[in-house]
Amino acid sequence: MPIRLLFSVLLSLILSGCSTLGYYTQSIGGHLDLMGRSRSIDRILADPLTPDKLRQQLKRVQKIRRFATQQLDLPDNGSYLSYADLERKAVVWSVIATPEFSMEPKSWCYPFIGCAAYRGYFSRQAADTYVAGLREQGLDVTVEAVPAYSTLGWFNDPLPSTVIEWQEPHIAGLIFHELAHQRLYVNGDSAFNEAFAATVERVGVGRWLDSADDLARLTGWQRMQEREREFIALLMKSRQSLVELYTTALPVDDMRLSKASEFSRLRSDYSRLKERWGGTQNYDHWFGRELNNARLASIATYEHWVPVFLRLLQQAEGDMEGFFQECELLGALPEEERHRRMEQLLGVR
Repeated sequence: MPIRLLFSVLLSLILSGCSTLGYYTQSIGGHLDLMGRSRSIDRILADPLTPDKLRQQLKRVQKIRRFATQQLDLPDNGSYLSYADLERKAVVWSVIATPEFSMEPKSWCYPFIGCAAYRGYFSRQAADTYVAGLREQGLDVTVEAVPAYSTLGWFNDPLPSTVIEWQEPHIAGLIFHELAHQRLYVNGDSAFNEAFAATVERVGVGRWLDSADDLARLTGWQRMQEREREFIALLMKSRQSLVELYTTALPVDDMRLSKASEFSRLRSDYSRLKERWGGTQNYDHWFGRELNNARLASIATYEHWVPVFLRLLQQAEGDMEGFFQECELLGALPEEERHRRMEQLLGVR
């Protein structure tokens, strides 16, 4: 099946033009390089030359992977049973773009998976080259380093070296998130897919830590989650203010000044939030780069529908299989009807 998929993709791209072919050639080449670097975790553990630190890290990955299947009803397949040493800091660099005065992200369409609000490159240089062209069009653009991705079950995805040094809750969250994409993926609806996977990630990590009977780590993770929710709420507030600004009929120069003022206010609000947290610098890196519409649009893609999925999990009384079935029914609806139903769930108090 994977080989037939690659040939099908290549054929469709050849028919659609050289520019598209060039993009997908790098995508397929990058993915094949990733797969070529992957080795079975069992074999790595059996190798006497494997460093002790990596051995312990991979044993932890195996436990998390078993938990995903046995306790969260996530796919029982070959994904994350192998490890790939990539010798770089990210697997893919994702490009996100919006108009100068809009929060609606640009959409790119792909064979088999439909349209998405991002475009991925296996080379940072290639991503930056593409971004330069988007900026010439007057778009707000951001490039985000992506530590891992899911092939939606087409391949047995390896765990990449880009995440092996992460703390245990973050590795668990990544595995749960990417397996959630393999459990349910709705073509052309990035906001649905990412919010669904983010919900599975959060719930899964909480249950994983609870099962370890490690109160200190569970409490620390819950505190981190609470701060993350406050931080995201701060960003979403600014996003909403900008959405409202862009509906006005202000002259372009005045619109730009108001936009800059909103981003300045966001920085000030974050400084006050940090003070309340005791000066923690967890999110300083987010403000170390240019603030623009695309940065906020990427956050919204992951977060907007999360309360809907949390409500569906609550209605399923915490049962993951029942939750997945309800999500699948929702995902099967026509897009307009699906979003209308989700808006209704979002408004329920």
